[in-house]
Amino acid sequence: MKDKSPIKFIDLKAINKAFEPELSNTLLQISRSGQYVNGEISAKFEKNFANYIGTKHCISLGNGTNALELILQAYLITGYLKKGDEILVPANTFFATFLAISNQGLKPVAVEPELNSFNISSRSLEQKITKKSRALVLVHLFGRNAYNEAIKQLIEVHQLKLIEDNAQAVGCIYKGVRTGALGHVAAHSFYPAKNLGALGDAGAVTTNEPELASIIRALTNYGSKEKYKFEYIGTHSKMDEIQAGVLNVKLPHLDKFNLRRTEIADVYLKGIKPIHVSLPLKNAEDEVLSHTWHLFTILVEKREKLIQHLSQKGIETAIHYPIPPHLQPAFKELNFGELPFTEKIHREILSLPLHPQLSNSEIYTIIDVINDWEGK
Repeated sequence: MKDKSPIKFIDLKAINKAFEPELSNTLLQISRSGQYVNGEISAKFEKNFANYIGTKHCISLGNGTNALELILQAYLITGYLKKGDEILVPANTFFATFLAISNQGLKPVAVEPELNSFNISSRSLEQKITKKSRALVLVHLFGRNAYNEAIKQLIEVHQLKLIEDNAQAVGCIYKGVRTGALGHVAAHSFYPAKNLGALGDAGAVTTNEPELASIIRALTNYGSKEKYKFEYIGTHSKMDEIQAGVLNVKLPHLDKFNLRRTEIADVYLKGIKPIHVSLPLKNAEDEVLSHTWHLFTILVEKREKLIQHLSQKGIETAIHYPIPPHLQPAFKELNFGELPFTEKIHREILSLPLHPQLSNSEIYTIIDVINDWEGK
């Protein structure tokens, strides 16, 4: 591949180019409008995104971590949660999910995932539920729906709040319902690398609960529902008009690009020989867009050697994530117990390039390089 351009893990320039000239025209209109925060464009995005997800309410804000933090703070305000309550969370998620829980004075309880899906195990979840358990933060990790009938029953039997972390799975569908509308409330991220990415950071909350929506909206505005009157100790977390405008341009095309991601994943699954690598599970009965493939993740024991082999051929990869939350220095005083499945995933996981602008030639090159390494 010396005579070819490197294959980037993600090419944001190419991804955003696909939305031209509408994207640039929108940015120019906003720059000339004189309205950059709390305008009609962000209000339009909230309406569009609520309609897309299938909820009554959408609150736009600064980022996905804020979205999750303010959901939990709102439940503290309503009295449903109190400081020290246990919040169940997948052990192998990104650190920010644990951080949002801990920052609200709540206790994250780490639950083991399934090795073949990377999503939370319903069997492990049942074992971790106690009388102190009040909510489950269900992370649809890497773009795959994590909700199922077993989790639904556990939620109902133990009367837990279901909080979806939909940061990586926007557009995902379970039995005709979008993730982000399956639970009581959901947090979304529009970080530039996400399937629906802004040109900066941004996030949103979706819910069908009017009281919760009202509190969260106030919390994004310093805790104010009425100008200069502050009911809660809130924060300042707004989605600006530029990010809202970008997302309004991209949202109508999201399903199309998610389907392209699915096509690429299917080629990987059919082409990569699972000799020295483990491929992610794809059930035959999976409905379209039950996995939006934000990331295509494999497990490989000799990860560093495969990374080096791919790098020598000009192929970029990434690790999501090298250190699990329960082993982070920030949580050294908390005892999460033994989590062998989680540690195996973080020790062996490797993410391959997958984005809508990846060419067929690049996809087959990646497959050939991996299979060549496996042959050796």
